Amino acid sequence: MQTELSQTLGIEHAVFGFTPFPAVAAAISRAGGFGVLGAVRYTDPDELTRDLDWIEAHVDGRPYGLDVVMPAKKVEGVTEADVEAMIPEGHRQFVRDTLAKHGVPELAEGEAAGWRITGWMEQVARSQLDVAFDYPIRLLANALGSPPADVIARAHDQDVLVAALAGSARHARKHRDAGIDIVVAQGYEAGGHTGEIASMVLTPEVVDAVAPMPVLAAGGIGSGQQVAAALTLGAQGVWLGSLWLTTTEADLHSPALTRKLLAAGSGDTVRSRALTGKPARQLRTEWTDAWDDPAGPGTLPMPLQGLLVAEAVSRIQKYEVDRLLGTPVGQIVGRMNSERSVQAVFDDLTRGFEQAVDRVNRIAGRSGQS
Repeated sequence: MQTELSQTLGIEHAVFGFTPFPAVAAAISRAGGFGVLGAVRYTDPDELTRDLDWIEAHVDGRPYGLDVVMPAKKVEGVTEADVEAMIPEGHRQFVRDTLAKHGVPELAEGEAAGWRITGWMEQVARSQLDVAFDYPIRLLANALGSPPADVIARAHDQDVLVAALAGSARHARKHRDAGIDIVVAQGYEAGGHTGEIASMVLTPEVVDAVAPMPVLAAGGIGSGQQVAAALTLGAQGVWLGSLWLTTTEADLHSPALTRKLLAAGSGDTVRSRALTGKPARQLRTEWTDAWDDPAGPGTLPMPLQGLLVAEAVSRIQKYEVDRLLGTPVGQIVGRMNSERSVQAVFDDLTRGFEQAVDRVNRIAGRSGQS
């Protein structure tokens, strides 16, 4: 699974794996792909330093990267407390009532919520970059549009490629004009924040819009056949995230959540604003249903929603409240029906890719003889 981009980065397979778990990121790189660690949960620079130290010690010299969530425009002087104060009391009460309805226990006294969407904040994201640029990362990806111009320049000064996710050709052209190096065309099927255009349509549109800039295809990809299809559509690689959640290296801290993922079909996800305030594909649960119910108060815009539900999500996860327990995941969850190592996933991807290429070659051969 070689392309010009994979050769540039010195990787065996043009498979880029996004994950919040350092062990998964390192395993992806060791397997010949390109591991990308999601940084949004790292509000403490020391924790990011610790995990990048660990990755550096476990990638066997292979390249890896970092994914941040950073707005292109800087907002000065806004603190987390300022944002918290904007949350209406009615929405807070709705959270309390929903948790009480399902009997979700309180956190222990003094226990802080372990899940916070604060990595989007300017000062947090920049502190992550201050740490990351001390390491030999080869790629910086931004999940919230193009990063600020000074960040792009800083990355390029350190020979780090910059990628940004796009849900439309228009977004992709804006990324190109901002000076980034790689566009990730993320289709409607993808887990997490995603747009409304399916991958089969989006990928070639983005490839044509930004050519000859390299494009990675994302969304609904979990087999070697789908990798081959993405490359046939003009992508120079694939960006996979959901597929790694049920690998043995992943650390979900929740056997119940792993069971739900393994049991879910491709129709068991929903694109909801319940988690962050922006449309994000995730497992459909009674929690997402409550927020999407027209009788409820509705979700708040990002970042208010993420801060509003932070403690609630921590409680649901800690006590594994099955009816409410979910996670961002794409429609590819229907193929995630067994726990496998990252290496086993790559073995399946390469076998499927070879089968798909052989099939196309046979078709082309017959066509040439007719």
